[in-house]
Amino acid sequence: MLVGQRAVPDGAWSRRKPAALVKLLALAPGYRLRREQVMDVLWPELEPAAAAANLRKALYAARRALEGESAATSGAALIESVGDLLCLRSDGLSVDVAEYRAAAALARQSREGSVHWAALDLYRDGLLPEDRYEDWASGPRDELHADWTALATELAVLLEDRGEANEAARAVARLVAADPTHEEHHLRLMRLYALAGRRDEARRQYDRLRTALDAELGTEPSLRAQRLYEEIRGDHAAEPDLAVELWEKVGELRAQSGDADGAVKAYEQALRAAQEPTATGRLHRRMATALLMGHQTDAAARHLADADALGPDAAERGRLACVRAHLAWERGDLDAARVLAGQAHDTAREHGDDEDVVDALEALAIISHMRGDWREGLQAQVRRLSGTDLGGRVSRYLEINHCAGQYQLYGDALAGDVGDYARQTLALAERSDAVAVQAFAWCLLGESLLLAGHWDEADACLRRSCELYTPMGSRTVALPWLRRAELAVCTGAFEDAAVHLRWATAIATVAPSSRHAWARLHGIATLAALEQGDLDAALDAVTAAQGTASRYGDCPSCGAMLNPLAAETLARTGDLSGARAFAAIAARTAESFDSTAWQAMAFSAAAWIAHGVGDSPAAREGFEAAAAAFDKAGHPYWTARARRQAAEAG
Repeated sequence: MLVGQRAVPDGAWSRRKPAALVKLLALAPGYRLRREQVMDVLWPELEPAAAAANLRKALYAARRALEGESAATSGAALIESVGDLLCLRSDGLSVDVAEYRAAAALARQSREGSVHWAALDLYRDGLLPEDRYEDWASGPRDELHADWTALATELAVLLEDRGEANEAARAVARLVAADPTHEEHHLRLMRLYALAGRRDEARRQYDRLRTALDAELGTEPSLRAQRLYEEIRGDHAAEPDLAVELWEKVGELRAQSGDADGAVKAYEQALRAAQEPTATGRLHRRMATALLMGHQTDAAARHLADADALGPDAAERGRLACVRAHLAWERGDLDAARVLAGQAHDTAREHGDDEDVVDALEALAIISHMRGDWREGLQAQVRRLSGTDLGGRVSRYLEINHCAGQYQLYGDALAGDVGDYARQTLALAERSDAVAVQAFAWCLLGESLLLAGHWDEADACLRRSCELYTPMGSRTVALPWLRRAELAVCTGAFEDAAVHLRWATAIATVAPSSRHAWARLHGIATLAALEQGDLDAALDAVTAAQGTASRYGDCPSCGAMLNPLAAETLARTGDLSGARAFAAIAARTAESFDSTAWQAMAFSAAAWIAHGVGDSPAAREGFEAAAAAFDKAGHPYWTARARRQAAEAG
């Protein structure tokens, strides 16, 4: 511990409790705790009067230890008493745990391997190793270790999905070193070694697992571990077809999470190993799709030409037409894109499978959105969905339409008649027996009513959407459950909100298009925690949002709610750097579309930055601007919330 440039010697702490007091305050949100909280942690067995007396002694001793021999530095100024609160003075304060959490948050936002490594290195030996047997330290220590483990796992997944098997193995090796008896980490490391061609090391890793389990637990590796070992020992992992399959799967996973560069690297690896013409042509098509995600149109066109040269069958020609539609809209030729997507749809219905049909429908939805005729485009597709069971693919098709629906709900020129459009689409879907579109329309109608503050009608519509989506399977759309959770928070029904969020979490965990769901999910969880005054839970939700964004990607429009709420949470807990990052995202989102509501979110986020630096007039002005914008957009709940914050800032 340093005070200025002076290290506080261990001998300055005559007893453990004064040091524990300082550590508790350093770990607390905002570096502050109520006296009663400190007494409950440090002297749980004592009566309040005796605990209070002990706290006074510990506080005096802590201040003396921090003061040291320097008359220029006052220990009393470093630990302040503000009413019932004890606070560490935050200006100039640096806490290694906070530094780690900030670095971890930055890593999850950046998705850069080097930033992850830097954050992992800050963990060092874990939290308070000198207090290993103190009950009050065990909870924070376990929580921090769990976060470090999650961050290391996220790094391994990030690197593996980008095709960097050796670097991914290095990350998993850190996990194995931290917990030598965790079999799943060993198995992952064995697979990565095999994927990188390091089969001897994979076999040796199995021996290390067997030794660790025998020494620590008196058990042997599971049957699954033994089977993997036999496969690696038999050199099965070296087969070219298996290498193609593994890298192609990696490419698919990275493409689903929005990591275009990682997908391209994985497909490059697969193409190097591919020998069979059909697989090679398929990989060229998928490579073109990944390149188009990064707007590399010329390179994508070359891979499409290579795929054509391999003589694709009818179904594959339809898939190539769908990718060419993407190429056409990237080049700005939306008319050609619509023709190609229509051809892809017709070919998929005749020669392809259900996945191909959904791909073509998704392309048609995107093109309609880009052309500005999304409403007409969706209704035109209703007849194509008559009696169609999309099954687990319903998420991929309807999530893009729900995403477009967010632009309709929040756009100044579009929001006014969204409810009427939803009713028209619902009637058309019912006449055509298009159940998936009925579920979509009920959700869109419920959303418009929710934003307008018509709680009962919104609840009925969203409930009906959930009823229609449920039989379609677990890999469906989370949005109606999320909006029901949001409605429950707006009406103070926090237990109901928690139930709906659990359902939405289960769906988002397995749905193929879950990047549209996670940021909104954690945004609503953050809102629920803030409305109940639970800053710890709000901070946990923001941290979770950063983690899911690193794993699944995110959608700026679907997750817009998170940004001002995360800025609020981080500003209130003293993390102004993190708050500014979310405020910047809110500002960029507001600039991307003519939306008074999204501008209001940006105003709110900026106001919290002003609040965090102690500029009350600027904070009040920002909240008032947010309230006026929310009012103009017709969102009464958010208007009232911003007005309340303006009054509190004043």
